[in-house]
Order: sequence, then C-alpha cells, then structure tokens
Amino acid sequence: MRRAIRTLLTGLAWALAASAAQAEIDGHGPDAWRVTGVAADDVLNMRMGPGTDYLVVDHLAPDARGLSLVTCVPLLIPSIYHRLSDAQRAGLPQRWCLMRSADLQKAGWVAQRFLMEDVAQAGMPSVLPGGDIVLEQIGDPLIDGAAALVRDLYVAFEGAGGQGGNPFAAGNARRYFFADIVEELRGRGADVLYDAQDFQGAVTRIAPDPDRPMLRGMITVNVDFHNFGRTQRAIYSLRADTSQPGAPIRIFRIEHGDHSIP
Repeated sequence: MRRAIRTLLTGLAWALAASAAQAEIDGHGPDAWRVTGVAADDVLNMRMGPGTDYLVVDHLAPDARGLSLVTCVPLLIPSIYHRLSDAQRAGLPQRWCLMRSADLQKAGWVAQRFLMEDVAQAGMPSVLPGGDIVLEQIGDPLIDGAAALVRDLYVAFEGAGGQGGNPFAAGNARRYFFADIVEELRGRGADVLYDAQDFQGAVTRIAPDPDRPMLRGMITVNVDFHNFGRTQRAIYSLRADTSQPGAPIRIFRIEHGDHSIP
C-alpha cells in the first residue's frame, strides 16, 4: 500500500511540474472544483488510476471544495472533439480526472461526473447584481464549459471596476469572443449582453439550449434575464476559434429577438 501511494505521488509530482503545458492541452478551465452528486453520508473515492479497477488511495468528503485539477482522460480538446462523429462521442468512456485537495494532502483520480466548478473558490460571485443566477449543466464537459464561459462573461462585466477588468476591452475580449469580432465589440457592453444601454434587473438562468445544445460543432447557450420588468432572452452561439492558440471555444454570435451581434 505504501509503495502504491509513493508511486501515485511520484506520478502526481511529474504531472504538476508539467501543469502549465497540460493546461494548454486540456484548455483553460476553472481554477477550483468541488464535489457534487455524492450523498451526505458517503465519500468520493480517489484512485491510483483512471478507473474502478485501480486501488482506492483516499477519499473526498461529499462537500469538498477548492479542489485543483491536474488533467483528465480521455483527452478531449476541441480540435479532437469536432473530428468525432456523434456515435464516436456517445461511445467515449467515462472521463476521469486527477485531482488534489485544497490542502495538498490528498491526490488521486476521481470520476468527472462527480465534479463541478467551484465558483466561490474561483473568486467569482455565485450571483449577479440584482438577483440569483442559475447555471445549468448537462454533464458534457465541452457544452458545460461553453455555458460557464458565457456566465463568466456576465460576471466579469458586472464586476469590472475599469477597463482593466472589462471583458470588452481589447486585452480581454479574446478570452470570451472570436478574435475576428474583438475590434467590432470595442467600447460596447450592456447593449451586447442586455440589448439595452442600461440594466436594472437580474440574470436568472444560463443554460445550454435544451433542444439543440450542440450541432455540427456549434454550441448554443441561452441566457434569461429581466430588465426594467421585461423578460428577455439572449442566445449565444459558440464554437472553436481556430485562429486562437489551442482552438478554444469562444462566442461568435449573440442574438436578441430579431437581430444579432455581429
């Protein structure tokens, strides 16, 4: 058992040393994760390797937070995902992720379905000004990541204290938008997010489109909000931006009613 744990920690040390390079492979995900979907009287097993055939070396509490992700398998960056057929995607094995605890005392592989972004630990508020925001996920890492990116856009805009944090500023926009529309979005903001120059209300729900979350590489995310007492919906279209390093998923169109941006 001690030898097994030493083997695990040696492998983890190598992985952490390469974490910067691995981030480029797996994509830029959340800074912190939490356990989800585990009963209050149960624990989440941490294993020596990515699968139930591997030895359990530790456990995480059902409410564990602030976890760090080293990497996940199978590798599923956007450039690979988009080359797969629907049948191939459906046949992919369960994803496993190498995680470490917030205090760095625990490390091991856990099933990805028991992980979700830990918004508060990542330094982002779980609510937007004016009301509660609900981010819905469907269990697909690529689609859920797209929905989280849209949520991050709203959080960044509402929390920006100046141009340094404004997601529409030239230095920040590529984190959210296709590179070829960044210049067109310069100086904009509420008109893109809320279809209005002023906002007085709340974002109530951000979720992948229930009928067509992804089609031919395009991901659709719906944002429901109230503004001055009026219920509205913005529809975001995202796909891999091959002009940016690593082909990250980015927003290339936002629809409000009968018009779209750009």
